[in-house]
Amino acid sequence: MVPKIRRGSRTHGLLVYLYGPGKRDEHTDPHLVGSWDGFAPDPGRDTSPDPDPKVTLARLAAALDLRVKQAGDKAPAQHVWHCSVRTDPGDRTLTDDEWNTVARRLVQAVNLAPEGDPDGCRWVAVRHADDHIHILATMVRGDLRRPRMNYDFKKAQAECRRIEQEMGLRRLKPGDGTGAKTPTSAERFKAERTGRPETPRETLREAVRQAVAGAASEAEFFTRLREAGLRVKLRHAPSGDILGYTVALPGDRNRDREPVWFAGSTLAPDLSYPKIQRRLAGGTSDEAPLPEADSGRSNWSPPARWRRTATGIAERAAVLLDSDDDEAAGQLVGVGELLDAVAQTSPAATRAELGAAARSFERATRSHVRAERADTRAIRSAARGIIQAGGALGRGEDGGTTAMLVSTLVLVALAAARWHSARGHAQQAEASRQAAEHLRAAYRQAAATPMQSLRDQGRALPEAQRRAYETTIRTVLPENRTRPGTSTKNDALAATLAQAEQAGHDPKNLLKEAIAMRELDTAEDVNDVLVWRLRRLAQLPAHPGEATRRPQAGTGRATPPANPASVRTAPPVSSRPAAPDPHSRPPRR
Repeated sequence: MVPKIRRGSRTHGLLVYLYGPGKRDEHTDPHLVGSWDGFAPDPGRDTSPDPDPKVTLARLAAALDLRVKQAGDKAPAQHVWHCSVRTDPGDRTLTDDEWNTVARRLVQAVNLAPEGDPDGCRWVAVRHADDHIHILATMVRGDLRRPRMNYDFKKAQAECRRIEQEMGLRRLKPGDGTGAKTPTSAERFKAERTGRPETPRETLREAVRQAVAGAASEAEFFTRLREAGLRVKLRHAPSGDILGYTVALPGDRNRDREPVWFAGSTLAPDLSYPKIQRRLAGGTSDEAPLPEADSGRSNWSPPARWRRTATGIAERAAVLLDSDDDEAAGQLVGVGELLDAVAQTSPAATRAELGAAARSFERATRSHVRAERADTRAIRSAARGIIQAGGALGRGEDGGTTAMLVSTLVLVALAAARWHSARGHAQQAEASRQAAEHLRAAYRQAAATPMQSLRDQGRALPEAQRRAYETTIRTVLPENRTRPGTSTKNDALAATLAQAEQAGHDPKNLLKEAIAMRELDTAEDVNDVLVWRLRRLAQLPAHPGEATRRPQAGTGRATPPANPASVRTAPPVSSRPAAPDPHSRPPRR
């Protein structure tokens, strides 16, 4: 049940709309379902001997405005309180009596008409569709004082949550005031008229969020905004310092043919200029130079190396989230930037799902928990590196490193859901779970080609060699628990063990280490999980077609794929605390 509250100054004009045919949705049988005293005239169902709807509507408007006129100059200019309340499409149809109960509870909850108060404000509830009502109240009490209406939206939301539970309706997640402002009806109607798939507010919000992802300075942030095709206007102090910014979409104009500008704070709370300033002040890590800096020491492409570096950093973020520390709130912001970076530069096959994951996770990055000492330089550097190296993705990026990174981001999203749930952040926890579902879908798309290539390689192994790896798998993993209903066997796993052995690793010990990293009882696909664990442990290329490097002498491990500094920001997987697997289902209870 969703309440939407507005203020206005024209009682008669709003009543004309509520009892009219409707400007968009057809108004069917408009009539009162409740009023301040139960005896208000109803223009929709006037039973007088000579009913005239216009006359009855004028009488109703005069009755509602009586106290406003009596208060004179003491009445508020915006004296009309208008609240529309809508049920979910899957909810049952409420009766008029039930809607009357809803209306009475809401005007009481917001202190317009407290129960038993003879001086409460006058109000009516009009129903002209099955799924919603409109409550109109005039904000002058019978004693000619104004009602105390502090936090009316928050109070209405809380009362709707109680009504949902008591009436058996779909229960929405309670908010905490940190969500972005939703587009108004006028904005949505304008977007449809102009043929836009979404409102300018939503388009601008995503564009600004992507521009700040990994930006190293304010100048770079504003440059990215302009490069994205947005109109940007800066507000300066007399000293020349920037005080704020506004953005507009080219071609989006108001009735006076002027651009429609949005300040960052009106797009989302964390996109205000002061908050972006604080985020950029943290900078990016000097420990993770651009991949081009060591291009002579690696055959991996810059995008692939940045995704490998980001995988380790994302794993560290998941560990911090599982530690249940409030400082992990800073990691959520960094993960949001990383998701935006991956979504902007991902191959076409995964772009839609990764974009949806980034949009869902955006809600999970905001809460009232503040991280005062969080260091997000490493994760912001990874986002920056992915964006700067992203131009190469359209020229043959194989999806293997994308699959490796996305599989870890699934883990991070689930860890974020647990972190928010532990603090009662219902909307953020749900947003994290939605992001995880989109990431799972993106993983399946990204992993399809490299996993099929590995399966083909596994089937092409000499029979004796294949039997040896099968024996190793059965010995180390007695129950080969693949996902029920699939024909996947050990082909990809055998091919990965073969490549690991070719690189100088002991297949049996390496497989034991991969299994010990995290539990496998709840894994949706054990083979997929182990393949990516093994390839990270052995520093194997994410795509089976890439060259494999041998371990350094005396170490038993392959030479790291990225610069040595990246090891400091993301320690080897086997040295980290155990964490839930990214492709795992919740344990059965």
